[in-house]
Amino acid sequence: MWVPEYINVKGRLMDLSTPKVMGILNITPDSFYGGSRACTEEAIERRVRRLLDDGADIIDIGGYSSRPYADDVPEEEEMNRLRKGLEVIARVSPDAVVSVDTFRSRVAAECVEKYGVAMINDISAGDMDAAMLDTVARLNVPYVMMHMQGLPQNMQEAPCYGNVEREVFLYFARKVEELRLRGVKDIILDPGFGFGKTLEQNYELMVHLEDFRLFGLPLLVGVSRKSMIYKLLGKSPEEALNGTTVLNTVALLAGASILRVHDVREAVEAVSIVCKMKK
Repeated sequence: MWVPEYINVKGRLMDLSTPKVMGILNITPDSFYGGSRACTEEAIERRVRRLLDDGADIIDIGGYSSRPYADDVPEEEEMNRLRKGLEVIARVSPDAVVSVDTFRSRVAAECVEKYGVAMINDISAGDMDAAMLDTVARLNVPYVMMHMQGLPQNMQEAPCYGNVEREVFLYFARKVEELRLRGVKDIILDPGFGFGKTLEQNYELMVHLEDFRLFGLPLLVGVSRKSMIYKLLGKSPEEALNGTTVLNTVALLAGASILRVHDVREAVEAVSIVCKMKK
């Protein structure tokens, strides 16, 4: 099925016919991979410059760790962390395309309205904040909605599906309809690898990733250094870069439009090679 090759990002069209790389910036002390964390202004600036120098098309900033069993973070603390990071980004690269990784509508609204954030990346697709979908419609920005079973604090306790692909597919069908009824135009689907799924369920979704193109919407894939890689290989997140590149390549061949990654340079190289193969 035809998938839109452009999304409207702050009044400009972002061309997704060449997949884009979203670099992760975590203003958190507890994200699962230490290389993505940056809490001081100096560390944030170093991380931002590295992401951009390596070729990131989008910076995805988060102030709330969504790793399994992560502690809950109060809304004001999340926003304080994001303010610090967004101020650094504005100073280092005012024209950078920034996405905010949050499930809270008020946080999303402040980031867009006060700091010029261009995109909302919501791990709960509105399920953790009933006002989020209306907020996205009002803000008129691209919206990444992810599938997650449960909450970050309990999602890996006992993930259970009759058919994981079918259930994720039906979930997206319902959510897309809710967004379309609100007039939301730029919707991006994220199957939520690692969020309320077993290792086997994650790979089942990856095998059938191309099926999600039936929605006619861009796909975002975030598998970077996750346990579906390092547990399978008997390694650690720090040793999972090669496996990440393999799965990123599989995702690109299946039609992924955006890769969300810790390691931008390697993802950019994967995009270049896959695009060359497809020509």
